[in-house]
Amino acid sequence: MSGYSEEHARAGIQTKLPKLETWPNQFPGYSILTRFPEYTSVCPKTGMPDYGAITIEYQPRKHCLELKSLKLYLLAYRNLGIFYENAVNRILRDIVTAARPVWCVVRGEFTPRGGLTTSVKARWPRGSASKTGGEHGQPRRTR
Repeated sequence: MSGYSEEHARAGIQTKLPKLETWPNQFPGYSILTRFPEYTSVCPKTGMPDYGAITIEYQPRKHCLELKSLKLYLLAYRNLGIFYENAVNRILRDIVTAARPVWCVVRGEFTPRGGLTTSVKARWPRGSASKTGGEHGQPRRTR
């Protein structure tokens, strides 16, 4: 696409953000849903703000996300130049790295821009098409 570079596409993906903290889970077999209705970031191409709501749902394994650290982490996107498609996938990656859940889904519902609304959903483990399975090429555990 004209005017979009690899630099634009990679913007914000590796930027250091506040650490996601966790605490020990005490109960198996339940899910947690957290919604952040005030997501903002900056388009790396135009510099214009992006707005939306981020929904995170996961089943904890040994650790749960600590909510204050999650809030500070999500607020750090406010001044970050990142495409919102990349932001949803990065949020998923960072949650999986921090909490190692059984599964996780991150959804972004973004406000209209130019008459278009966009929804982005990323999940872990990534789809069933790959037999090697999970995030970062890690094999799936079978029971």
